[in-house]
Amino acid sequence: MHTRFELSIVMPFLYEKVSLIPLHQWISKALDSKASSYEIIFIDDGSTDGSWETISSLAKEYPEVSGIRFAKNYGKSQALHAGFKEAKKEFVATLDADLQDSPDELPKMIQTLKEENLDLISGWKKKRFDSVLFKNLPSKLFNWAARRVSDIKLHDFNCGIKVYRADVVKNIDVHGEMHRYIPVLASQEGYQKIGEQVVQHQARQYGQTKFGADRFFKGFLDLITLWFINRFGKRPMHFFGLWGTIMLFFGFGFTLYLGIDKLYFDTNARLITERPEFYIALTLMLLGSQFFIAGFLGELVLRNARLTQRYHIKEKT
Repeated sequence: MHTRFELSIVMPFLYEKVSLIPLHQWISKALDSKASSYEIIFIDDGSTDGSWETISSLAKEYPEVSGIRFAKNYGKSQALHAGFKEAKKEFVATLDADLQDSPDELPKMIQTLKEENLDLISGWKKKRFDSVLFKNLPSKLFNWAARRVSDIKLHDFNCGIKVYRADVVKNIDVHGEMHRYIPVLASQEGYQKIGEQVVQHQARQYGQTKFGADRFFKGFLDLITLWFINRFGKRPMHFFGLWGTIMLFFGFGFTLYLGIDKLYFDTNARLITERPEFYIALTLMLLGSQFFIAGFLGELVLRNARLTQRYHIKEKT
């Protein structure tokens, strides 16, 4: 038996004007009889196709609808960050606004989350209706790498439909292009009860996919960044200082060897500056010093963590 719940739905979108009204109708049909209250937060990430006018119209007619409009396209992570700040309900769900995620899945996901006492539950689009070559295969490779790096056993890290307890989204910092790895960010903050549920995937009805080769490569770079930050982000000096010390040690060692050899053993040999070992030693010392400086700068950046807003909200409804 499904118990009633309070839900905030956060939906970033870009150029999805024709999808917005059918999507709102679908959400209302799925939740009106099952949620005690819900709110729908649309985030317009710089659309210029009239999407904002549609959101403004919906917000005037339906009290559960609100909108945030960015001054330009800042990306999905920034849109989610803004939406999470506005969310006020007990649970928070994310959906893509292209009608490929089914709102009918939300009550079932919330029920599973409550029964299994999870912090978040992610959808798994086991059967997809996307291009096999250009989206499905890259996605499988992507998720395999994410599982290996994070040790979180999810099949679909980047699935748009997820449900969280409210305190999870309030305590994670979604930035850059890290929306693909929200379960990893949550795990790093101590929210390690992460579940997965098979969800229905719909074929795209309107518009075109925004997935391209650039997003594929950016995703892998973000994964490397996430691994590095997870490993050394709290104390960057532990990484840079270690390698800096090793380089300085070998650099000074080479220099000491060359000096002793020239002064006491091979006094008639060519000048130190004519020997390749000298330049190896010099390079090692320079790199070692730079690694130390990088470590110090990293520690200073962490100590003075930025509090500036990463996007400009043009208006709200």
